[in-house]
Amino acid sequence: MRTLFKLTWVEIKLFIREPITVVFTLALPMIFLVVMGGVFGNTPKAEIYRGVGAMDYYMPSYYGLVMMAIGTVALPVHLTGYRERGILRRFRASSFSVWSVLGSQFMVSFVITIVGSILVTVLGVVTYHPHMPVNPVQLVAAFVLGTVCFTCFGFFLGAVLPSTRSAQGIGLILFFVMMILGGAGPPPEVLKGAMGIIGDITPLRHVILMLQNPWLGFSWHTSASLITAGITVVAALLAARFFRWE
Repeated sequence: MRTLFKLTWVEIKLFIREPITVVFTLALPMIFLVVMGGVFGNTPKAEIYRGVGAMDYYMPSYYGLVMMAIGTVALPVHLTGYRERGILRRFRASSFSVWSVLGSQFMVSFVITIVGSILVTVLGVVTYHPHMPVNPVQLVAAFVLGTVCFTCFGFFLGAVLPSTRSAQGIGLILFFVMMILGGAGPPPEVLKGAMGIIGDITPLRHVILMLQNPWLGFSWHTSASLITAGITVVAALLAARFFRWE
């Protein structure tokens, strides 16, 4: 356990030194929040944004955006970079277990997600004065499940992608497709045809629904939580199956 915490502390410092991590997990969600708030404001409209104000809709959505940035960009790039530079091989030679290596990344993901979500919350409250969560307990449960889901997704991508360059390319594609179509970009109600179908099957869409419902005072979204849990289990099993030290 002591080794795990030491490794986690080192990994946190390494994560925040990577520009791509800082930009996608901490900077971009705040930039998108300011842009979408400036365009749509926070006046409720019955036909879009589930009938609530845009900022009430986007605040929990951008928690999901921070989680997704870790799972699609930060973790895959970090793990493939470690593999290319032989760091994972040295971990193995030093008798580190795969669980201690992934466990430290898991803890780092939670820390970065919490920090990014706090920044989004502070900026949103100061700038647009959205409503606060109606059911904080369910929001915390959704937050934990969403973070675990995208962390396992990031482990899977980091395990199967062959290089840092491929992780960057595929990760960026996944990030922007999910962001635009999964509910963190344009109102989902305006996405028609294939775009709407793709948006509905992205992991981000289900994580956002799971986060939004307790924030907005709706009942717990059972189907979104079950789908998120299913994605988590499958991604974790595949990550364990295909994990490579070198």
